[in-house]
Amino acid sequence: MVTCVFPFSTGGDVCEQGTQFKAAFLSEASLVIPSTVTALSTERVITCDHSFYVQRLSCASGVIVVQSAVYGRLDSEICSEGVPAYQLSNTKCSQQGLLDVLKKRCDGKSQCEISTSVVRIDDPCFGIFKYVDTSFACFPANEGQVLFVYSADYGRRDGTTCSLDRPPEQLRNTQCSQPSSRPLTDVTEDRSCTVTANNSAFGDPCVGTYKYLEVFYTCRGESCL
Repeated sequence: MVTCVFPFSTGGDVCEQGTQFKAAFLSEASLVIPSTVTALSTERVITCDHSFYVQRLSCASGVIVVQSAVYGRLDSEICSEGVPAYQLSNTKCSQQGLLDVLKKRCDGKSQCEISTSVVRIDDPCFGIFKYVDTSFACFPANEGQVLFVYSADYGRRDGTTCSLDRPPEQLRNTQCSQPSSRPLTDVTEDRSCTVTANNSAFGDPCVGTYKYLEVFYTCRGESCL
């Protein structure tokens, strides 16, 4: 399955006030990049394991393909500032299965964020200060595919998405939902789409809560529609 880009208009930051979104790409099979396609760029992002830290992956052009991911500690220097030596002693600590998790969450998207609390489901080395180390490549989006939007939801359904630098009181309500595809009605069968995610377009289902737009979509060949 090849992929295409859903470039929402966000005014810059993917979670900027008033224009935040979370695009979910639903692939019908594994994302496969032909060996003849060259990556536009390769990136590495390291995020220290603090309670509310969020790791962000993004491609200025093209889409993400995660190549490696580590949650644990393979180096005594990374994320070591202010950390006691005994919490850095195990450098053979790595959680199994993280690569698959990140590929499912991020492959095929132009931007993706992962809270360290999401990967902290299992502790590969108790007492060791850990970090998330992700390497990914940005590949050009496939030509000749069009969008098929399944659903859209504006609100907040978890405490980690678009949570960076937000006060706790704006993240507490995770039962805030405004299912709507009205502003996305004309998106299907287009190759790209611009959507402004704000209260004017979708209404305000929870005053005082920091919200985001979550869109579930896939990219298909025009002959499939």
